[in-house]
Amino acid sequence: MTEEFKTSKPIYSQLADRIIHQFVRGEISPGEKLPSVREMAIQSGVNPNTIQRTYGELERMGVVETKRGQGTFMTEQTDMKRQLRIEIQKEMIETFIQNMRGIGAEDKEITEAIEQFLSKKGE
Repeated sequence: MTEEFKTSKPIYSQLADRIIHQFVRGEISPGEKLPSVREMAIQSGVNPNTIQRTYGELERMGVVETKRGQGTFMTEQTDMKRQLRIEIQKEMIETFIQNMRGIGAEDKEITEAIEQFLSKKGE
């Protein structure tokens, strides 16, 4: 099954984001073994070198750990999941605010719209 990728961002970076999101959502557990480079390449429909770069980037970030001869595993650091969630939230909020300001919305207007949206969610 090949995945769809955006042209605006490198594929390895998109794959890293997907793995991080799966980890934050609990779809991948701390310490869980990730598919081999070859398996992940087949699943994603990309070159194994792209997966190697993805795993390398995740390792540089401290999200995964590669154990020689065993594979690549999600971190077991208890704080990492919370830190990643906070970073993702900040990025999403920043993008949202920029988009709202891009259409001319003022901060008070944005805040009121969010409050109104959240109050309707409970109904």
